[in-house]
Amino acid sequence: MENDRLFELREYNNLTQKNVGAVLGVRQQTYAEWEKGKKIIPLKHLITLAKYYKVSLDYLTGLSDKKDIFFNYVTLDKEEIGQKIIYIRNLNNLKQRELAKVLNTSPSTICAYEKGNTLILTAFLYQIAKEFNVSMDWFVGASTRIKRI
Repeated sequence: MENDRLFELREYNNLTQKNVGAVLGVRQQTYAEWEKGKKIIPLKHLITLAKYYKVSLDYLTGLSDKKDIFFNYVTLDKEEIGQKIIYIRNLNNLKQRELAKVLNTSPSTICAYEKGNTLILTAFLYQIAKEFNVSMDWFVGASTRIKRI
């Protein structure tokens, strides 16, 4: 996942890492680890940044160069995301174990995501979006467009 955009947007808006950390409710050091790519930013914080900067998740993560505006009314719905994972898996004729292999995880993890028991990790959502040319914004309900352009 591209972290350059986190840095670029912060700099463009004349913000410090401490400022952005405050927006997210995390310490400066935590945000710095995300910006430097040492750790992966959780999906809920990524959405907060997309709303704050008014850009799409696809743009924020480097999946797209188009700065679509992120819909502010999005709330993370684990079950809805799970249904969309099933849809993409079925569209690509994959079984849970095959998708698990693509993501280097277990079929039980895929099952938990699909049932809406667990919120998908940012890294897995990014990987699915990249692998299958699907919009991260679509997954979280911020776009009706399934494919990235």
